Amino acid sequence: MTAPLTEPPAVSRDDETRTPGSPPSAPRNRILRRGLAALAGFLVMGTCVPASAADASSAADPAGSPAVSSGTLHLPGPTGPHPVGRASLHLKDASRPDPWVPGVNARELMVSVWYPAQPSGGRRAQYMTPTESQLLLEDGGITDVPPDVLSTTRTNATSDAEPAGRRHGLPLIVLSPGFTKPRATLTSLAEDLASRGYVVAGIDHTYENVATTFPDGRVATCAACEVDHDQAFWQKLVTGRAADVSFVLDELTGPRPKWKGARLIDPHRIAMAGHSVGGASTSAAMLADPRIRAGIDIDGTTQVPIPDSGLARPFLFLGRQSTYTPGGGGPVVTWERDWEHLTGWKRWLVVAGAEHASFTDVGLLAEQLGLDIGATLPAARTSQITRRYTRAFFDLHLRNTPQPLLDQPSPQYPEVGFCSVDTLNCGN
Repeated sequence: MTAPLTEPPAVSRDDETRTPGSPPSAPRNRILRRGLAALAGFLVMGTCVPASAADASSAADPAGSPAVSSGTLHLPGPTGPHPVGRASLHLKDASRPDPWVPGVNARELMVSVWYPAQPSGGRRAQYMTPTESQLLLEDGGITDVPPDVLSTTRTNATSDAEPAGRRHGLPLIVLSPGFTKPRATLTSLAEDLASRGYVVAGIDHTYENVATTFPDGRVATCAACEVDHDQAFWQKLVTGRAADVSFVLDELTGPRPKWKGARLIDPHRIAMAGHSVGGASTSAAMLADPRIRAGIDIDGTTQVPIPDSGLARPFLFLGRQSTYTPGGGGPVVTWERDWEHLTGWKRWLVVAGAEHASFTDVGLLAEQLGLDIGATLPAARTSQITRRYTRAFFDLHLRNTPQPLLDQPSPQYPEVGFCSVDTLNCGN
């Protein structure tokens, strides 16, 4: 997350709604930067809420909207019955060099694992480190706020809580964030899935993110940001992410797993979702690794096409109505191209009023600060929709639980349109 205010620098690097290599959107930069004064004022004037009161507010919010305003940024409470734990893993793949930094002979990754946990009074998991917060804010040109403000964002998971569940009883979902974004920006989605009985692994794709901190204190910055973003770049990025995902699956389900709760994972029920280029990488990861049974692309333009041989496993497109309605031209043509090569279960859903940042914590945190990200639908509502439809998809394809929500438009979610490529229409 390039900070709750600054999709701006991220737009210049991450917004796959542009043609790769095209210049950033300067007007959007200016609009969002005008929120700086509002941010500074909010942090000074915000009313602090004791942790117990904040927790009660979050727990009483089944819709998943942000809790009451406070001086500390916070994520919506999970909707499931299970307490959530979170572990951080430092993984090293010695079988391949890093794709972005010459001379680095092993690919190092940081991974967060969210999971159902035993009840615990332990320490709340940190959203990101103070160093990461500082570098993200500096990258966005934001200097009028405390540099560690993002690191104090209140999460809902307990750090290193004891995992709960039976052996091979929990499906595994891999999450991949957008380009320049850390894994932290998908925390609210991950926590919700974990509360519903999933193990969730969020990957920091090193050197593709503004800042990744390793346990020894090293901080890897965005080397990939300095590369020309032509078609070869996107191909390399997506291919590398697919390799990252396969390696993480090896480390979590192999004979010597790197997480203490790995015995809970069912290696035959694995799926993936991602936002932006993370979503665009999902189909590539599925094509490269048959262990991934189902996938979701959340608002990510797919620069690398699905081959003519097709992809027969379940797949969901979920994106902005303004960008991803069939027949609209621009980035949507890549979804139209890939749609015919998705030969298994598939859906194409769009959300009216959402913007690119609305589907992640970026939109949620900006909304709490009173900032305008350009969306007409509140980010809290988009988050609720994203979590609900994502969970329905995984419940259907990893648990074989019927999901009428995915069969037709729902009056509970009138913002969600079901798209038909044949009719170039997204009915609600």
